[in-house]
This record gives sequence, C-alpha cells and structure tokens, in this order.
Amino acid sequence: MLGYIQDLMLRPALEALERPSRRCPSAPYATGITNSSGVGLAEPMRDIISSARRIAATRIPVLISGESGAGKEVLAHFIHQQSPSASKPFVAFNCATVPRDLIDSQLFGYRKGAFTGACEHFPGVIRAASGGTLFLDEVGELSREVQPKLLRFLESAEVNPLGETHPIAVKVRIIAATNADLDQLTRDGHFREDLFYRLSVVRYRIPPLRERREEIPVLVGYFLDKFSQEFGKTDLRIAQPTLDSLVRFAWPGNIRQLANELRRAVALAENGAVIEREHLTPELLGADPPIKVSADPPPQPELTVRLDQPLASAVQLLERSMLAYALRTTEGKVESAAKLLGVSRKGLYLKRHRFGLLEPTEGKYEKVDRQE
Repeated sequence: MLGYIQDLMLRPALEALERPSRRCPSAPYATGITNSSGVGLAEPMRDIISSARRIAATRIPVLISGESGAGKEVLAHFIHQQSPSASKPFVAFNCATVPRDLIDSQLFGYRKGAFTGACEHFPGVIRAASGGTLFLDEVGELSREVQPKLLRFLESAEVNPLGETHPIAVKVRIIAATNADLDQLTRDGHFREDLFYRLSVVRYRIPPLRERREEIPVLVGYFLDKFSQEFGKTDLRIAQPTLDSLVRFAWPGNIRQLANELRRAVALAENGAVIEREHLTPELLGADPPIKVSADPPPQPELTVRLDQPLASAVQLLERSMLAYALRTTEGKVESAAKLLGVSRKGLYLKRHRFGLLEPTEGKYEKVDRQE
C-alpha cells in the first residue's frame, strides 16, 4: 500500500520534473525538485518544498494537512530523504485503519505475555522507525486514551511498551498528517491542545490539484510513461484538446484520480494511439465543455477558463493556449507567431521554452534562456 501511495501522489511530479517527458507535448520541465528553481511546480508547492528542504536536517515535528490524494505522505518521504537519517527506516502508520483498542499496542509495542494473545515480543511501530521517521497518517483519528502517551513520547523520547517495567529510549522523528480540520477537532475537545501544538511546530498545507493546475501536464507525461510500461503499450500520445481538458478539470480526487484516469485510458489504447477527449470518462467530459469556435466569419477560437482557480493558474493556461494557437496558425513560423502575439522573437522563444513548445533543434538557445 505504501508503494502504491508513493506512486499515485506527489512523488510522480517530483520524479517527472527530473527530466522532460518524451510523450507529453506540454511537459517542458527539465529541472527537478532537487534544485533551487522548482520549475514545473506551482508557487505554493515551491514554497513548501523550499521550506521542507530547510527543516529536513532537524528532528522538528511536522504536521501536513490536505485533501486525500494530494500528496501528504510523499512530502513526508521527501523530508525524510533530505534528512541525515535518509538511510534509516521510514515507517508509515495509518491511525484510521487500526481498531482503537489496538492502536496503543501497535504504536508502543508489548512484551510477550503482557495480555492474552501476546505470544511474542512486539516492538511497535515507533521502535521500528528508530533512527528514522515515523509518519502518522490521519493522526486526528487517535483516541483520547492514546493521545497522552504520544505526547509523553514526543516530550521524553521514551516509550512504555505494555508489560515493560522501564521506559525505552527511542530516537525517531514524527511527521503527522490529516485530511481533517485538526484545529476544529482541538477546539471541540476531540484532540488534545497540547498534543496539537507539539505536533504542529512546522505546518504545511498541500494544496489540492485544482489549485496547482500547472503541474498537471508533467503529471500526465509521467503517468503516460509509467502506465505505458506497465501495460506494454508503445508510442502513446495525448492530443492537445485532451490535455487542455485534463488541466481544466477540478479533480476532487486529486492526483490519485488523475492517475486512475490515465491508467484507464492507457489500458484501453492501442499501440501508437493518440488519446483524444472522447477517450476520457463521461465525468470529465460532462464537466468540461470543449473550446468553442464562433459560427460567424471569420472564425475565432474561444478558450473557456474556469473561475474557481488561482489567478496565476488561469493566466498560465491562457498564455500557453495563445502561444500554441499562434504557432499552429502560422504553421510554426516564429517571426509571424511573434508578430501575431505582439512579442519579440526572443520573448517568444523564452515563453516557448517555459511551456515546452520548442522544437528539439532549438536547444542551442538554452544558454540565452538561462541568462535571462
């Protein structure tokens, strides 16, 4: 399950940013999250990654919030991998999937014979993560009975397994995550205030995918490659109207939903196919009307822009669409396209580089781009 979550959440974006996609025409990003630029990530995510890289060297507790499927666990993995304990264990524990009467023993462990059915020693997940990172997912589901023991561990770095007469020192970093409103749970008395403040020394909110639409093209490229390999498909491509639809969709299920949509499309596609809009699920098609063309001469294309998105995302979508339209209209003639857009030839090149609309032969201008 852990590997599945890692693949279907934020890590695909992090990995895909390491290299440009061969199959997705709108995945221009050639630099990865490991450098300082964060090219390809939405601005909120660039800020989060920059901060996470700085605090990774410490053992300070971190609380990550966000919708299901947005990438909370993968951010936790990123922090762990950037830390001096990267070679040590990363242990994930979902507080919502374990019966409440078993969470205590699962977290803190027990000695053989501590209770009926305890046939052997069990160290618990905290000790299993010794020297590394313990990721507590859905931490808001912890019972009020277990919360004081977790608080004591955070303050003393010691656990008291059931049946043990003496506490055991454990050095481990805690990263907690929740898709619930932990502030409200604390105000309502369902979550201890002192534990809340102890866990949330550093807090990150992972924005949902609909607030970081500029990351969708690189994710599409990643999943297209991944699922093509998984299903043995070759030479699959995404049509531009299809990609535009994927960018505009609200994605209530976030990256996980996007991954499943691409998995389905790739599984049904033939080798060498171009994935068109009609290959998407009805849910996506119904929520996203295509770009409309006026019936009155001369025909002028119109781009439908959703209003429930950040201004920066809408502007980037508009700019990229206009660049692509100008290049198609002028059949790739750079001088004519620049004149149509009202920009200089060099300005057009820089914008094309930014949005991945350069031809491979134009790479010789990369040095100029970096100087700007």
